[in-house]
Amino acid sequence: MTTAHSTPQSPPPAPEPLWRPGPDRVAGARITRFQAWAAEHHGAPAVVPGDPEASYAALHRWSVEELPAFWRALTEWFDVRFSTPYETVLADDAMPGAEWFPGATLNYAEHALRTAEDPERAGDPALLHVDEEHEPRPVSWAELRRQVGSLSTELRRLGVRPGDRVSGYLPNVPQAVVALLATAAVGAVWTSCAPDFGARSVLDRFQQVEPAVLFAVDGYRYGGKEHDRAETVAELRRELPGLRAAVHVPLLGSPAPDGMLEWSALTSAPAGSADSTPVFEQVPFAHPLWVLYSSGTTGLPKAIVQSQGGILLEHLKQLGLHNDTGPEDRFFWYTSTGWMMWNFFVSGLLTGCTVVTYDGSAGYPDMNAQWSVAARTGTTFFGTSAAYIMACGKAGIHPARDLDLSRIECVATTGSPLPPDGFRWIHDEISDDMWIASVSGGTDVCSCFAGAVPTLPVHTGELQAPSLATDLQSWDPQGEPLTDDVGELVVTRPMPSMPVRFWNDPDGARYRDSYFEMFPGVWRHGDWITLTGRNTVIIHGRSDSTLNRQGVRMGSADIYEAVERLPEIRESLVIGVEEPDGGYWMPLFVHLAPGAVLDDALRDRVKRTIREGLSPRHVPDEILEIEGVPHTLTGKRLEVPVKRVLQGTSLDKAVNPGSVDDVGLLRFYERLARERTGGGAGDGEGRTGGPTRTG
Repeated sequence: MTTAHSTPQSPPPAPEPLWRPGPDRVAGARITRFQAWAAEHHGAPAVVPGDPEASYAALHRWSVEELPAFWRALTEWFDVRFSTPYETVLADDAMPGAEWFPGATLNYAEHALRTAEDPERAGDPALLHVDEEHEPRPVSWAELRRQVGSLSTELRRLGVRPGDRVSGYLPNVPQAVVALLATAAVGAVWTSCAPDFGARSVLDRFQQVEPAVLFAVDGYRYGGKEHDRAETVAELRRELPGLRAAVHVPLLGSPAPDGMLEWSALTSAPAGSADSTPVFEQVPFAHPLWVLYSSGTTGLPKAIVQSQGGILLEHLKQLGLHNDTGPEDRFFWYTSTGWMMWNFFVSGLLTGCTVVTYDGSAGYPDMNAQWSVAARTGTTFFGTSAAYIMACGKAGIHPARDLDLSRIECVATTGSPLPPDGFRWIHDEISDDMWIASVSGGTDVCSCFAGAVPTLPVHTGELQAPSLATDLQSWDPQGEPLTDDVGELVVTRPMPSMPVRFWNDPDGARYRDSYFEMFPGVWRHGDWITLTGRNTVIIHGRSDSTLNRQGVRMGSADIYEAVERLPEIRESLVIGVEEPDGGYWMPLFVHLAPGAVLDDALRDRVKRTIREGLSPRHVPDEILEIEGVPHTLTGKRLEVPVKRVLQGTSLDKAVNPGSVDDVGLLRFYERLARERTGGGAGDGEGRTGGPTRTG
């Protein structure tokens, strides 16, 4: 108890970091060299000798206060090739609708393949591919450029023009990288789904954008088994009437079905021929590069359009400065083509590093699988999910003891916040001199709001700092900034990789509603965040009801549409709960039709419906019967309040009883929250994790 004579307490000392980069590493980091150069040429604050924290804080402050100067400096530092010059950097900074680099034309794929122009590096590996059955197989820069040239020539012969959509139903294999780059070279718009997605889930995405071409595998190998996708591909071809061509990629060795073109026939132009030389369509800065999908809680998945120029600049910043990757690096991230991290990590080519593609299970034949890929490929930057790190800890494996991981310089995680125990496990089991980068961003910007900074210390359970040119803040419901307190993650100034629009959203209403409804003119992302007084960041999970399995997001509406087709299910409620131990618990609550019984047979049908029709990642951990689904007075399911109750918030703080149709239905979740003593389970049955607990 404080008395009138008490001495004011000094603030607690800063916690001791888990890791701190040495002086040589700080001095050699690209971000340090960029800052020194930008200080000389563009008015950036100078590097503070011996104080990397002060240096980064000053650089970050300048980058958000002087956005045009920062982005101009970045384009010069990375020698961005504008075939026609820009008139100004930022003509309009309003959100949404910021106008970047008007007048400029360029091409993303041209920059991704620049290393192939260097005769000393053309024979080096651009890609290094690994699967469950083979040793690493390289694709040289020259060979990658040849295949992209050949395929882009054939796409043009098929009538593909700038703005047309090209789709991929492909796993994380070199063919997917070639198809993306060839699409971008033509100025067409890429979009992809992983082949573990069911037909309905893929069509919900691809039918929105009406692709002209479909690249599709015959199947894939996962967990030691072959998974045939011939029937799914046939259904996609039937249900995408705008297709001019479908291309067969025979990963399982099957012949092309009638009417499909062979991949090899489109990529076989000999080196040095005119057909194998890429012609890079020069497009406006804001020209669409790709469409990514991020589900809301109602309706179809959002089809997010990001630009060639915006992605090019944002990824050069993130991969070149924050991840500190360059020609000497081998860059691995465990991902699938249905997750934005695939698009992000393919951009490693922009920095000249070797991108390590892996098509296989995260945990087959054992939990060392991803570490084994790193050891076999000499990976220097290792990216994975927080859930995989936690699973490694629970499995009791010792990767650094059993494998040569000596080349890894950074272990990065995303998909969900990395719990403190995950930081300690990496420190103890991989290396006590390891840069650990927990990063957080979103499909919506295909980048990071906060995370990796090679010159800063790492504190357990925290992201190192907000990213450059990202005015990241934590706001209370009234729009007031918070420090050392939990608030909404907002970005108050535009980023180049923010969507240029949503597909089929002509008046921009859905785009505005998704990010700008709560705080007009300010991006609200839907995460709970703490920005500490030390400028580190803590992510607390989703503040909305999007389901997020290791970064792969799906709207609850997708689940409801599938499950409620079953006659036994009257209505349902699905919740994704981030748990303190790093787990992610996704229960499905079902209100049964009269006479129906929730037995093992019905549970199996529900799981099979979701697994086959939507995504194996989003099979629920438990299926529980309820008396009824609680709604607002306007009939909307109470997803966010139920989630907060399941995370331990008291009922009176989670919801206004006057806004609920039957508050008594919420008592069940309050009791369930008290009864649950275990952590979250599993990562779905998809290709990003192991088995689930299904009640």
